Amino acid sequence: MSKQLSIWWGGKVAGFLHLNDYGDMGFSYASEWLEEADAPALSFSLPKQVEPFGRRVCHSFFGGILPEEGQRSAIARALGISAGNEFQLLEHLGGEVAGALMLLPEGQLPSAPASGAPDILDDEHLLKLLQHLPMRPMLAGEGGLRLSLAGAQSKLPVLLIDDHIALPAPGQPTSHILKPPIARFEQTTENECYCMTLAREIGLDVASVTMRRVRDQPFLLIERYDRTRDADGRLVRLHQEDFAQALGVPSQRKYASEGGPTFKDSFALLRQAATRPARDILKLADAAIFNLIIGNADAHAKNFSLLYIDGAIRLAPLYDLLSTVAYRDLSPKLAMKIAKKATLEEIESRHWDQFAEDVNIGAPYLRRRIRQLCEATLAQLDAPDSSLKQRLPGSENFARFADLIADRARRLLIKAG
Repeated sequence: MSKQLSIWWGGKVAGFLHLNDYGDMGFSYASEWLEEADAPALSFSLPKQVEPFGRRVCHSFFGGILPEEGQRSAIARALGISAGNEFQLLEHLGGEVAGALMLLPEGQLPSAPASGAPDILDDEHLLKLLQHLPMRPMLAGEGGLRLSLAGAQSKLPVLLIDDHIALPAPGQPTSHILKPPIARFEQTTENECYCMTLAREIGLDVASVTMRRVRDQPFLLIERYDRTRDADGRLVRLHQEDFAQALGVPSQRKYASEGGPTFKDSFALLRQAATRPARDILKLADAAIFNLIIGNADAHAKNFSLLYIDGAIRLAPLYDLLSTVAYRDLSPKLAMKIAKKATLEEIESRHWDQFAEDVNIGAPYLRRRIRQLCEATLAQLDAPDSSLKQRLPGSENFARFADLIADRARRLLIKAG
């Protein structure tokens, strides 16, 4: 086992993650990275400095790269290591993660683009992958792959090549995220596809998503917003971090009810970290309203991110938009409360004044925006020729979600005052 991992960003070593004699993680920036004025910090919680960072912030940022809950436990079992051994998990999974970083054992260089070829999957192998993924998350330990995405749901970074899904060669950037359905709940693929597409059609900035099937097995294919292509068409990693990482909060405390970030914390983060905070604050307000419209009670701190692009920091496109209130086994209480209220039923018109004060935006603007988003949602749901219905034919697959969301939008419109 390595005692130190090199943190690569864009072909350069940005710093080193190491273990001390007590098994605690620490991080230090590389001197060359510190000397380069334009080299950014890895995180809002890891400002550039000579002094090393200790266990707490390393646990929050680097541990926040890893899968969570059952996904992490299954990976640890597959690799024969402890689920609590974040350093070793990062050593095994850190080759292709969310954002621009690569975590490699000391002395190991990133693979050259021509050192391997992606594995294009036919329908038979794709179906086997979808069936196998819940038992072997991230395909940990298979074929030299070192992949990681945060979250508790099953998912996998993949490539899309000529409209065919492929597994990357070791070290190769991926272009998309494949998400199988959640086995415990009905139609989660249709649910997320519908909510994400609805958000896009009413003008919100969201990750691009399509729903596909292989032999009647549905799955989502989400275009990675943290990847782009250079002038030669090669995939390039862009950096990102979720709000929990940026605020130095571990994944285990991502919910506000457990001491994690609130909306007040999240808006304050954008004011401090974003290059154009005024624009991003309004986008985050839109996200809060839209999640209330669709009934996404699981919009916690790891479901919002900062994207580092073109020398600027901005609110990343929205992702993981799902109507959780469609499932009775899931709590209807909001992960981040609005004016201390946890459900749409509890919210009254006066609470928007309190929320506006909490997050420091104008109450008249907030009320106007609630009305605009509710009306835009209802227009997409009610009009027979709306762009949403043109983009998602087969209304029977989405009817239960359309009815639920329309009811919530009408009720919220009344509560906007």
